Order: sequence, then structure tokens, then C-alpha cells
Amino acid sequence: MTMPKPMLRTVAILAAALFAAGTPIVQVLTGTIAVADSEFIREGQSTLRASGYAFSIWTLIYGWLLAYAVYQALPSTRETPGLRSLGWPSVIAMAGCGLWLIAQSADAKWATVAIIVISAAVLYVPLLKRYPVQHRLEYWMVAAPVSLLAGWLTIASAINVLTVLTGLEVITAQSAPAWAAGGIVLVVLLASVLTLASKNWIYPLPIAWGLVAVAVAERMDKPMISLLAAAGAFLVLVAATWVGTHRAILLPIPRQQ
Repeated sequence: MTMPKPMLRTVAILAAALFAAGTPIVQVLTGTIAVADSEFIREGQSTLRASGYAFSIWTLIYGWLLAYAVYQALPSTRETPGLRSLGWPSVIAMAGCGLWLIAQSADAKWATVAIIVISAAVLYVPLLKRYPVQHRLEYWMVAAPVSLLAGWLTIASAINVLTVLTGLEVITAQSAPAWAAGGIVLVVLLASVLTLASKNWIYPLPIAWGLVAVAVAERMDKPMISLLAAAGAFLVLVAATWVGTHRAILLPIPRQQ
């Protein structure tokens, strides 16, 4: 007897959320070095770095993803277009969060790039289609946590790529400022386009959070990069505010008759 597809997706979301949130806990209990203290991260800080407090956002992300996993598994939660749209992409992205930590611990540099970029990209398709949310509870328990994850993975992907290229000495001390500036500009452009196209105001918030952390971290050593990051955070927040205050395009999307 085969498991119905919605039930299979429900179990997969639960398993992926537990894997994503449980992997860092297991690493701490087994004495695996923390991401922020690893040589992998330190290698890339000469190009672009973010203040350590920025990574505290993972507590919110993990907690909200676990709440999403539980909500979608409740018997009272009905099958909806939103769950069908977000379910499997969220499984891939959440599983990628745990796999990234494992790859990072193993110093598998290119594996971390592939994992985080794929994890972010799979969420962009349903993001651009606008999550077909049918009521506010589904918005806050399904679309919102997945949007938050998509946003953080966007800026984390850029920092990850710069870290790897720096560690492999593709980025030199002379070219580092140009690479850092280019990474910030690319993130801001991507965030702005996806925010306006998706009409999703939650997605850009973690990107702005990360850009502010970059501005704080680089304010002494690289004031121009710090200023650029701060300006980028402002622009991203402007896009988020514009989307969030225009009721005609504010999620949740009304039920289609």
C-alpha cells in the first residue's frame, strides 16, 4: 500500500524541518566547531563579513519552520494550493540547511555553494508565482516562514560564494573590494526584483538584516563597503515597505472562485 502524495509531502516536511533544526544541535552536542568560529568562515572575512549577531536569525527561522511543519501536519489543516506550491520546495530548502552545515564541517567548499544556491533557487519559483495563500493563518504559518528562509538564503548565498572564492584565492586582497561591492549590488538588485515581482514583504526583511550586519562589521576597516551595505539595506526596506503598504497587492491572495 503506497502512501498518498499529500501524506508523503506532510511527512517529508516534518522530517526536513527536524533535520534542519536538529543538525546544529547535534553538532553542538558532538563538539563540532560552530559555523561562526570555523576556519571556513574566517577565510572569507577578508572580502566581506557580517557581524556575528546576524546569525541569531536562525533561531527565528528554525522555530518558525518547525511551527510550519507542525501546522501543515495537523488533521485540521486542509490541503490547499499554497501547501502544494510550497511543500516540496520547502523540503529541499530545509534539507539543504542541514546538509550545508555538514558540508561546511567537512570543509567541502564547492558543496556548500551548490547546496545553498539550490536551496535558495527552489524557493524563487513559487515566490515569483505568488504563494496562493487562502487565509491569514496559512499566510503566517506557511508562506511567512518559507519567505523568511528564502530571504536569508539569498544573502547567505552571496556571502558563501565570496567566502569560497576567497579561500581558494580566486579573490585577492587587491580585488576583494570590487568583489564585495559587486556581491552587495547583486543581492540588492535580486532582492528588489523578487520583492516587487512576488509582492512579498517578508522575503526582503532578512536580506536587510544581513546587509545591516555587513555595514556594522565593515564600518571601521572598509567604510565604503559599509556605506554601500547600509544603502542597500535601506533600498531593500523601501521595496518591502512599498509592497507591504499597498493593500491591492498585499498577501494573502483571496480565494479563487
